[in-house]
Amino acid sequence: MTIKEAKAYDPWKAFSGPNLGYVLEQYDLFQQDPDLVDQELKNFFEISGPPTVNNVAGQTTVVENHTAMVSTVDVLSMKKITSAVKLTENIRSYGHLAANINPLNKGLDNELLHLEKYGLTADDLRKIPADFICPESPESIKDGYEAFRYLKELYTKTIAFEFSQVNDLEERQWLIDAVESGSIFPEVTNERKAILYKRLAEVEGFEKFLHRTYVGQKRFSIEGLDMLVPVLDHLISQTVQNGTSNVNIAMAHRGRLNVLAHVLGKPYEIIFSEFQHSPNKDLVPSEGSIGINYGWTGDVKYHLGLDTLITNGNTQKARITLANNPSHLEVVGPVVEGYSRAAQEDRTEAGFPKQDISRSMAILIHGDAAFPGEGIVPETLNLSRLKGYQTGGTIHIIANNMIGFTTESEDSRSTKYASDPAKGFEVPIVHVNADDPEACLAAVTLAIQYREKFKKDFLIDLIGYRRFGHNEMDEPLVTQPEMYGLIQKHPTVKELYGKKLLEASAINKEELDALTEQVEEKLKKAYDRISGNKPEAVCELDPPQTIEKGFPKLDTTVAAEDIIRMNESLVKWPEGFQINKKLGRILSRRLDSLGEDGKIDWAHAETLAFASILSDGTPIRLTGQDSERGTFAQRNIVLHDSEDGKTYSPLHTLETAKASFAVHNSPLTETAVLAFEYGYNVFAPETLVLWEAQFGDFANTAQVIFDQFIAAGRAKWGQKSGLVMLLPHGYEGQGPEHSSARLERYLQLAGENNWTVANLSSAAQYFHLLRRQAKILEMEQVRPLVIMAPKSMLRNQVMASSLAEFTDGEFQSFIETATLGQNPSAIERIILCTGKIAVEIREKIANESDTDWLQVISLEEIYPFPLKKVKEAFAKYPNLKEIVWLQEEPKNMGAWTFVEPRLYASAPDGVSITYIGRKRRSSPSEGDPLVHKQEQNRIMTESITRTNEGEN
Repeated sequence: MTIKEAKAYDPWKAFSGPNLGYVLEQYDLFQQDPDLVDQELKNFFEISGPPTVNNVAGQTTVVENHTAMVSTVDVLSMKKITSAVKLTENIRSYGHLAANINPLNKGLDNELLHLEKYGLTADDLRKIPADFICPESPESIKDGYEAFRYLKELYTKTIAFEFSQVNDLEERQWLIDAVESGSIFPEVTNERKAILYKRLAEVEGFEKFLHRTYVGQKRFSIEGLDMLVPVLDHLISQTVQNGTSNVNIAMAHRGRLNVLAHVLGKPYEIIFSEFQHSPNKDLVPSEGSIGINYGWTGDVKYHLGLDTLITNGNTQKARITLANNPSHLEVVGPVVEGYSRAAQEDRTEAGFPKQDISRSMAILIHGDAAFPGEGIVPETLNLSRLKGYQTGGTIHIIANNMIGFTTESEDSRSTKYASDPAKGFEVPIVHVNADDPEACLAAVTLAIQYREKFKKDFLIDLIGYRRFGHNEMDEPLVTQPEMYGLIQKHPTVKELYGKKLLEASAINKEELDALTEQVEEKLKKAYDRISGNKPEAVCELDPPQTIEKGFPKLDTTVAAEDIIRMNESLVKWPEGFQINKKLGRILSRRLDSLGEDGKIDWAHAETLAFASILSDGTPIRLTGQDSERGTFAQRNIVLHDSEDGKTYSPLHTLETAKASFAVHNSPLTETAVLAFEYGYNVFAPETLVLWEAQFGDFANTAQVIFDQFIAAGRAKWGQKSGLVMLLPHGYEGQGPEHSSARLERYLQLAGENNWTVANLSSAAQYFHLLRRQAKILEMEQVRPLVIMAPKSMLRNQVMASSLAEFTDGEFQSFIETATLGQNPSAIERIILCTGKIAVEIREKIANESDTDWLQVISLEEIYPFPLKKVKEAFAKYPNLKEIVWLQEEPKNMGAWTFVEPRLYASAPDGVSITYIGRKRRSSPSEGDPLVHKQEQNRIMTESITRTNEGEN
């Protein structure tokens, strides 16, 4: 706002807070010498005249008598007014430093909150109206001094606020008003207090029952942060009342059993049976309100998740999901963000999905040591306002017990608060003492109201302690004698709150005792029902037959006329849309690629696959760091107008599309983005979700997501996924960092048909594999798909395919080279290879004359390895002497270690197995392109030379 605009309605109302303080200081200088201030302010002061308390305080009353103005300013010197403004702002900004938010220690005195620090006295403030200090103060506050005392108490009690990092002035003012008006502190009725006390009794009683019943067993007790459960109760209740139908929760193991029992309603009997190693699925409620999934290998009880339906009569009101998670702290956070985005989107129509953020909310529960310590946290926070990932605001809770295992805070972070990393993302923060239940609920109220209004993240730093060691077998007095000396003497929150209720006559002793007895009786009855159960007999942990048998026969062909019609639509753009001329010519050539002599390359095949999948009614979501264009400028699925930069995707206007197509360039992040896409796919299983690494080796930083979720999630938790991962792979002399997607790692994780690992040699193979993946998404046989995607091969015409291969073909787990092996009895050597080198060796052999003795087989699907079919293929060659495995990766990398035993199992008797490739290396490839070319030529030449002396 310009000064001229401010003057038009009320000149001094243009300023507030620290800005007001600055302008008042400048006015002091102006009175001394007008030339001491800049010209714009000088003009403003000359036109507007001096401020009065009324208009400085933001009142609408206009004081018309100029003499009265001057008199008021004289009485209340500018310096006093400026000091009062500074004091007020410092209370708001730094009050948290003196707040009583630590259950074990009282708040520290903060000199910034002392009047004398500002040259002020109580009498000075009494001369200032209350609404100058605090416009939202209660009516009972009569002057500036009372307002000062009100603010000081408000900002230094058991709940403290950090809003200074919020740069949006409207948001910050709203937060301040919400706190200072007292609207987040509604009066709690005696009935509500009794309910809250009972909840605390349930939380504490459950932990104590486990402690004495299952002595020494790990449970990662919630004790010291008991209020986490009522906080979640209140969060869920408030958001569901506001119309949210999905609440998705991420948390680590501390307190997880209590949350499962009390927030999600997992029966005590099931939890007790898990402690006794006698799980009984018959204990799951028959009405289906609770969904517990089991994998065949299972997981420890404090990693398991749960689905719960909140119902009103026979009507489903909301679905509450606590995500399964590994012990890798914080990595489940972006998974839950993916859940929430999937729950918010309608994917039933063409175009981008339609998002309604009111449909779901994410709650991420963090550890105090993990929040600043784990890099996945800022990665996830960074997603919060990005177009392709935002979920309309996440409620973050730090379950802060002021210690990490045995490491104290000063050794685990370089910040004052565990919550400080969130400041960089302008997230409002509330610190609250977990020993004050009603303050905790006030924090929740503010969090929900803020999210509802601004659709942004909010953080509650719930500060408590950990009553026992990291697990129940640790002795914390060994490493933290001072802290645990205090904890052992510290009453529980249930005891503290019960005492408070008794003192306030909100409840009597008999009622408190009765509530505690009810809790104990319920726990005893549940235990009695399963106490005689014996551990289940040890059995084989095998996957279901549907998974072991592999895929059913699926037709992935598309009629020629349908492909032609889709292809024509894909190279059209709206009238007036100015596509880049060079790109327009490249895309227009695709019209000619379907002719008799035409060839369809990799990127074109992909676009046709997407179009056909959308036409079948399957939604698609594709993300990656440069996925709209493609890292190698191959995809161009989103076009940009060369005049105004507007975007357009032909897949959004495809006439035959029956489902949505989402494509987003991702942030420069792998772990959080891959976790997000996994979560999205799990929650929206009907959607073909693809994540593309910019280069395959970038997936290294997301290894925990591959290891703990994608590869093992179904075996551990029964959690299905059909996620597709495109990992560019291939040795092209560009150095070690962008050669290898680390194929060996995915093969090492392969087992129990847990996923498909493919390295393809033709565009048609890619087309059919994508269509097969789309068709299995909602089948029991569904599994993730890992593809070693090409780079230089993207435009290689040897890899391109004819139209007939799309209309009549199918995905083949391996391909024998059609131009070789015409005389099977002449074949002495089979070169078995995969991916890029298969294309290159075909090209090389095409220029050789003596090739009758050779056959090249490209292994397209490395896992599951097609053992039976490969064995049959080898058997066709009666004079076969040698099977060579050819790869460009070093011997200790690539597929060799995986395929070697399988080759021995499938080779005919007497046939030798030979490796040709680079020797064992510590680095994936050479750094010099000339050395690379020499090595590549060596292994290719050696593979087609009759006298082979390669390394065995």
